[in-house]
Amino acid sequence: MAVSDGRTQSAATAETLIALRDVAVEYGVGAGRHRVLSGIELEVARGSFVSIIGPSGCGKSTLLRVLAGLVAPSAGTVAIAGLSPADAVKRRLIGLVFQDANLLPWKSALDNAAFLLEVSDRRLKRAETRARALEILKLVGLERAAGRRPSQLSGGMRQRVSIARALALDPEILLMDEPFGALDAITREEMSYFLLDLWQRTRKTVVFVTHSIDEAVFLSSRVHVMGVGPARILDTIDVPLAYPRTEACFEDPAFARTEARLRALLLEGHGKGSEP
Repeated sequence: MAVSDGRTQSAATAETLIALRDVAVEYGVGAGRHRVLSGIELEVARGSFVSIIGPSGCGKSTLLRVLAGLVAPSAGTVAIAGLSPADAVKRRLIGLVFQDANLLPWKSALDNAAFLLEVSDRRLKRAETRARALEILKLVGLERAAGRRPSQLSGGMRQRVSIARALALDPEILLMDEPFGALDAITREEMSYFLLDLWQRTRKTVVFVTHSIDEAVFLSSRVHVMGVGPARILDTIDVPLAYPRTEACFEDPAFARTEARLRALLLEGHGKGSEP
C-alpha cells in the first residue's frame, strides 16, 4: 500500500500496475486524421492514488478510456497487471466511475449497486448479488438509503451509489473521470474526504481525472499533467504531503508550492495550442 508509512511511496520501490509506452490515439482517415494522444508514457504504482489534469481538449478522458479498453491505441502498448486492457476488463480488474452517475431511475440504490455484478456473472443468485451490493453500500455509508430510488438521493449520494456499483465487482483499479465535476462546492469537498477514506480502507489503485488543481493536490500521491500540441504528458509531480490528508493540508507550504508548480505547467500546456 502506497501509504503504509503515512507518506507517498517512491516510484523506485512501488510495484507498477499500469504501464503505457509511446501510446498514440488518432481518429479519422487520410487527410482528416486527428491525433488525440501522442507519445504517452505513464506508470501507475499498485495501491497509489494518481490524478491526471490538463486543459480542455488535451485528451484526459480519452486516456482514461484507453486504460478501460474502450478506445484502442493507434500506436504503443498498454499493460495492466501484465494484461491488455480488454483482458483486464474481462478479469474484472477495472471499475469505471464517470461524471454522471448514470443510475437506472426505476431501480433502488441497492439494485443499482448490484447491477454490474448481476450482468457480469449470470451464475450468481439474486440473493448473492444483493448481499454483496448491500455490503458495498455499507462501505460507502448508504446502507440506510438502500431502498431509495435515484430521484430520492442527493447528487453526492447518487455518486456514492455509482462508486458502489463499480466496487461491487471488487476491481483492483478504479478509473474515475471527473466524478465530482457536477457537484456543488461543499458536496464536492465532502466527496473528496469520502473518497480518500474509501481509498485508504480498500487499497484500490485510483486513476482520477480532474480539472481542479486543488482537488488533484489534496487527493493524490502523484499528479500527471497533460498538454496539447501534440497531446502529451508534460510532467509528473509527486505530492510531498503525508496521509491521511486533513484541512490542515491546505495551509501547508508544500501544498502551495505543488499547486503553483502544477498551475505553471497547465499554463505551459494551455499556451501550446489547447482549445478554449
